Amino acid sequence: MNRQWMEMRIEIPAAGIDLVSHELAELGCEGVTVEERTLDTFIPPDPDEIPTGNLHIKAYFPAGDDAAELCRRVRERLEWLAPLVPGLVPALPEVTPVRNEDWAEGWKQHFSAVRIGPRLVVKPTWEPFTAEARDVVVNLDPGMAFGTGTHGTTRLCLEAIAELFETATPPRRVLDVGTGSGILAIAAAALGAERVLACDIEEQACLTASENALLNRVGDHLEVTGAPLSSLERGFDLVLANILAEENIRLASELVERLAPGGALVLSGILQEKEALVQEAFAAYPLTGPVVSHREEWSCLLYRKES
Repeated sequence: MNRQWMEMRIEIPAAGIDLVSHELAELGCEGVTVEERTLDTFIPPDPDEIPTGNLHIKAYFPAGDDAAELCRRVRERLEWLAPLVPGLVPALPEVTPVRNEDWAEGWKQHFSAVRIGPRLVVKPTWEPFTAEARDVVVNLDPGMAFGTGTHGTTRLCLEAIAELFETATPPRRVLDVGTGSGILAIAAAALGAERVLACDIEEQACLTASENALLNRVGDHLEVTGAPLSSLERGFDLVLANILAEENIRLASELVERLAPGGALVLSGILQEKEALVQEAFAAYPLTGPVVSHREEWSCLLYRKES
């Protein structure tokens, strides 16, 4: 169904979002979206965090109304709210006509099969794909937990995993810290790891990773846990930590402790501007490296634990 809308863009202080949204609804608004915040990494922001500063909202009104008259009425409401919302400037909003697409199908164009290394392929479930003889295909759809292979940090980690599994002694036991969608753990299991342990402190991430493991039929080799890193076993041939730079630093000793001698440690989720801080933090441990790779604004560090 194609339906016409008026998209009204308004800049308001973050503290006034609820009040303004309520008044817009009174004027016939049928939906409001708030601009995305810039994040330090792909991890969702704390839902309890209170946003500050000014944000842009987009309010959607059915087409057909007089746009100029509607803008005037919206401005009147903003003027009425101004004393209640410090910093609110009751300016005339910007209006753009838009069409309601079938988003359930339309957004799929942004996700397609990704080949990583000589064998690994990550693809959405809806896309037909003809695998080559040696291909290892991981099926994964975008969902509530991040990780489809398109984000720079995820891609860097997948490239490191794919390369490690092409060596003469590929990892047998793998730990994925902050597993999210489970994509890294699933890729390791699909490429031949005998045991993969995926951990995450978010319950939804654990549920999503477990579902994705079943979808890819690697459940016999992959365990998902919400237990803290400090309580997990040791002796892994490969430890993956695609998390915030600050979290990599905070968990440094626990990550290194879980590595077997000679094991590989892959760290990502690191903005290039924070790469030096992570390297400085891990310089105190018995590691060789790192081998550094970059994609977009992100860094990935590959270390080896000394034997």
